[in-house]
Amino acid sequence: MHGFMTPADAEVQAAPPLSTRARRLWKRYKWFAVVVVAPTLLLATYLYAMASDQYVSEAHFIVRTQGGNNPAPSVDGITAALGFGGAGGGGAASTEAQSVADYLTSHDVVATLQKRLNLVALFRRREADLVSRLTVAQPTPEFLLRYYQQQVDVYFDTDTGITTLKARAFRPGDAYNLSRALLTLGEQRVNEMNIRGFSDAVALSRRQLDEAERALSDVQTQLTRFRQTGRDVDPAGTAQAQIALVSRLSQELSAARAQLATTQSLIGSDSPQVQALKQQIRSLEGQLAAQNGRLAGGASTIAEGLGGYERLRIQQELLAKRYEAAAATYQQARQNAVRQQLYVVRVVEPNMPVKSLYPKRALTLVTVLCALLVVYAIGWLIAAGVREHAA
Repeated sequence: MHGFMTPADAEVQAAPPLSTRARRLWKRYKWFAVVVVAPTLLLATYLYAMASDQYVSEAHFIVRTQGGNNPAPSVDGITAALGFGGAGGGGAASTEAQSVADYLTSHDVVATLQKRLNLVALFRRREADLVSRLTVAQPTPEFLLRYYQQQVDVYFDTDTGITTLKARAFRPGDAYNLSRALLTLGEQRVNEMNIRGFSDAVALSRRQLDEAERALSDVQTQLTRFRQTGRDVDPAGTAQAQIALVSRLSQELSAARAQLATTQSLIGSDSPQVQALKQQIRSLEGQLAAQNGRLAGGASTIAEGLGGYERLRIQQELLAKRYEAAAATYQQARQNAVRQQLYVVRVVEPNMPVKSLYPKRALTLVTVLCALLVVYAIGWLIAAGVREHAA
C-alpha cells in the first residue's frame, strides 16, 4: 500500500513548491512590478488616503473702453481689466490686457496679497497634506512666488478676449477670497494705467495751453502797464476823440474864413466885426495847430503811443486766438483720452466652491498608469532587441 500512488498524489509530487513558483513569477515580472505596479500603488495610496482636497474659485472678465468702440473680445478678463479695448481694439489693447494677466502672477501681487491675506498661512492650512502644502513656514519671495503660480492661473483667450481667473486653495473660503482679491488688484491696475494713459495723452496739449495762457497773460500785463504809463485807459478811443476834435476845429476854421470873406465884401475890412472874425480865425488856427501837433507831431504824441498800443493789441488778439485753439485742442485731447479709458466688465463673478476639483484622483492615476506602461513597453522592446543581438 505504501508503494501505491494515486494520480492526484503524483500530480502534487510533480508540481514545484509554492516558493519556487513565486520566485519564477518574480523573476519574470519583477521589472513590471518595479516600473508599473509599485509606483501606481504608491500614487493610489497618496491620492486616496493622504492627498488633501483643493477648491477652485473661478471668474471671467472682459474690458471695454468708455467709447464702446472696441468690442469686449479684444480684452482679457481680469487681465482684460487692463487691456485697451476689444477685439476690434487692435494689438495694443491685447498687449495691455496680457500685461495685466502677467501682473496678476507677478511678485508685486504676491507681496500685496501676503499683506492682505497672509498667503503663507493660507497655503499652510492644517487640512493641507505635506506634499501639496507650502512646505516652508518663512519662504523667500522667490519660493512663495513659484508656489503661488502653481495655485493661481490667469489665462487670456486671444480669440474671445475673455480672461479666466482660477484661484486654488485648501478651503472654499480661501479660494473665494483669493479670487476676489485678485480681481480687485486687477481693477486697481487698470485704474492706474488709465491715469497714466490719460496724463500722457493730454500732456502735450496741456503744455501748449499753459504756454498760450502765459503768453496771453504777459501781453495783458504789458497793455496794463502801457495804460498806466500813459494814464490813458483807452488809447484808441482817445485817438478817435482827438481826430474828431481836429476835424471839428477844421470845420469851424473853414466856416470862420468863409464868414470873414463874406463880411469883408459887404462892409469892408475896417469894420470891428471883421476884426473879431480875424481874431477868431487866428484862435482857431492856433487850436488846430496845437491839436494836430498833439495828434501826430514829434515824440510823445497820440499817434506814437497809439502805434505801440496797437502792436500790443494785435499781439493780444493773436495770442487770444492761439489760446482758444490750444484750449480746444486740450479739450479734444481730454475727450479722446476719456473715450480710451478702460473699465472692467465682470462676465462671471467669483464663485464660492462647494466641491473640491483637485486633486483629480482617477484621472491622475490612469494617466500615470498609462505613462508607466508606455515606459515599461519601451524598456521591454529595448531589452528584447539587446538580447536578440547578443544571441
